[in-house]
Amino acid sequence: MGMHGRLTFLLLLSLCAPAQPGELSVALARCKASPWGLPPALPDLPRVVALSEDAAPGTHVAEVTVSCSNASSSPNVTLHSIEPGHPFNPIAISTDPAAAATFQAEVTLRAGAELDAHQVNQYTLTLRATCPGEDEVEEQLFVRVTAGQTLRCDAPFASTGGDVVQVLADVAPWTPLYVVLPQPLGGLTFRLRNHDTPLTLTRRGLLLAPASGFNLSKDTQTFRLEIEVMDHHGHNCSGAVRVEVLPSRRPRVTFLESQRAVTVPEGTGPLEVVTQVHASGDNVRYAILAPTAPTLFTIDEMTGKIRSTCQLEVAHAHLLIRAYNALHPTDHATIMLNITVQGTDRRAPSCIPALSVSQVPETVSPGSTLVTLRCTDPTGTKGSLRYALEGPPASRSRFRMEGPQLQVNTTLDYDSEAVAAAGFQFTATIVVTVGGQSSRSTRVPVLVTVTPVNEFTPACPNGATFTVPETAAFGSVVGRVAGTDRDYPLDSLKYSLEGGPSPTQPFSIDTCTGEIRVVGPLDSQRHKSYRLTVRLTDTLNDLDPAKRRSRLCDVTVHLQAVPDQAPVCTPEVQELRIMARSGSRQPVTRLACQGSPATAALAYTIAGGNEDGRFQLEGNTLFYFPGDLAEPRTFVLLVEVWGGPSAPRRSTVVALVVHVTPRSTPVPPSTTTRRTTLWKEPLVVTRTEAAWNPPAWFVVVLTVSGALLLATLGCMARSLLCSN
Repeated sequence: MGMHGRLTFLLLLSLCAPAQPGELSVALARCKASPWGLPPALPDLPRVVALSEDAAPGTHVAEVTVSCSNASSSPNVTLHSIEPGHPFNPIAISTDPAAAATFQAEVTLRAGAELDAHQVNQYTLTLRATCPGEDEVEEQLFVRVTAGQTLRCDAPFASTGGDVVQVLADVAPWTPLYVVLPQPLGGLTFRLRNHDTPLTLTRRGLLLAPASGFNLSKDTQTFRLEIEVMDHHGHNCSGAVRVEVLPSRRPRVTFLESQRAVTVPEGTGPLEVVTQVHASGDNVRYAILAPTAPTLFTIDEMTGKIRSTCQLEVAHAHLLIRAYNALHPTDHATIMLNITVQGTDRRAPSCIPALSVSQVPETVSPGSTLVTLRCTDPTGTKGSLRYALEGPPASRSRFRMEGPQLQVNTTLDYDSEAVAAAGFQFTATIVVTVGGQSSRSTRVPVLVTVTPVNEFTPACPNGATFTVPETAAFGSVVGRVAGTDRDYPLDSLKYSLEGGPSPTQPFSIDTCTGEIRVVGPLDSQRHKSYRLTVRLTDTLNDLDPAKRRSRLCDVTVHLQAVPDQAPVCTPEVQELRIMARSGSRQPVTRLACQGSPATAALAYTIAGGNEDGRFQLEGNTLFYFPGDLAEPRTFVLLVEVWGGPSAPRRSTVVALVVHVTPRSTPVPPSTTTRRTTLWKEPLVVTRTEAAWNPPAWFVVVLTVSGALLLATLGCMARSLLCSN
């Protein structure tokens, strides 16, 4: 036998040799079904599978592979068992998408199947498979039935004494008290072994309180319940529950009285409250027991208020009212109401005055009486009138009724925002009724006007100090005096300046706004500051103008000095022509100059050109003194103008060119025209020239630096010349 023959023999031997005892039949079947070396028809069998007795119908039991050499059609697989009435469905065949000639045979549990491992613990199934054109193959499948989970009841339910539950006697009907929880859950049946109990056990093992609740006894009540639990396999367990009902700790529903008499006036309208009953207890509700269908009255279930259902006439009615606990209806109490509808006189009372209009100052004290009503009952009954105040909340909070008297309840502050929002007027209505009957009432309108009282003195502002430059123009605003007054209307003040405007007090004040303005010349050299006295007087704060209040406030105005500027003259150069006449001096011109400030006095002097003394200055006017001048002559005068005595002295020079012609000298026609310069209002033009005055140390440093630079340049030039 060659090498190829040896390998073939070993392969066949390994296929036919059993590896384990449980696989012996499988190996033999393979060898028998494949005489030509083809794959066996049922390669997965025989084998053993386990199935729990709790398996549901339709459960997948096993899946067997069927191999055919011809894949043209599906094989025929049938199921046979040595046990009659086995719980399995016929074989279902499906193709294997991975292999064309391979099929899957599925074994499932049929509908309605009930497995019991105690009766049958194993099923032997014979599967017969026939492929098209091939022999039939038969193999076995062993289904072992295993026991399911054991039903058990947990302690202390399953103990000898059973479980204990304590509840109060006032627990609500149908309240869950206990639940039975055996293991495993699902598909269980619960049954009471003893039926002498008012408690209820549901199908899900829930223990409920009685439908009518427990008896509200003062003694402890005990109920023992024996309960059996069973599953669908017939397994069962049992236990006991002892329910101890303890006396209730809540108060019982009770009325303080067993009956009551109520009188109602005739004419009471529908849904008006007639009376109200009240019972003590928890969760109290009310109902009318008798008459069963009341026609005149109804009761509010929650509050116990009894109302009329229609317009009441003279009649008598008896109502039996029941109060009960909503959670425990057996806890209840009753009361009898005797209601009498009594005829009454419907005439309303008459009051004097019928309308009240009053005016009070804001300082009226609480408790003061504003008006006293004189009302009479038509029936002549004394003490039957009742007084009430109606109106807006603002009025009802500030006034009150003390019998027939309308009194002030709180302060009426005219200066408050609340009183101002009401327009300083309050309206209300006094309702006078007979015995509290709304049908017999009289209404008295009331109007109260609050008047102001001047209570507070105006207050001066803090730190009334201002600063103004001495060059301030006429009408310039210095500052504003902001006084305050707490009387309404707030800060309604009038301002006045004590002493009024004067040369020593060049200021005025606006009477309404308190603005201080400049109304005169200011000179910081004469006055460094001014102390003004301003009077603040309140207005519109009292009906009596004689009760106005005022206060004097000190105001300080500091003058800010402005440095003197050189005077400005217009024009700075003038050319004049005059005819010399005999006699005294004659005026030539008047210089138009203005200093800084504008009110500063100026000084004038002839600085040059007046060698023979023919001209003279008096103030700003230039005069000419005639002499023995025979020929026309032109004089050029330089006039210096400066301001006050401040240092350094600031001045301006005006050039005057004066052509003087003697009276006896003939003048050509072209020169006989005399030019007259009319004095006009000077136009002030201020020209500021920037000048830099370096300090002395800077000049010294600059000079030394320049000298050193020149010396350096000289040395360099000398060295260059010597080198050449």
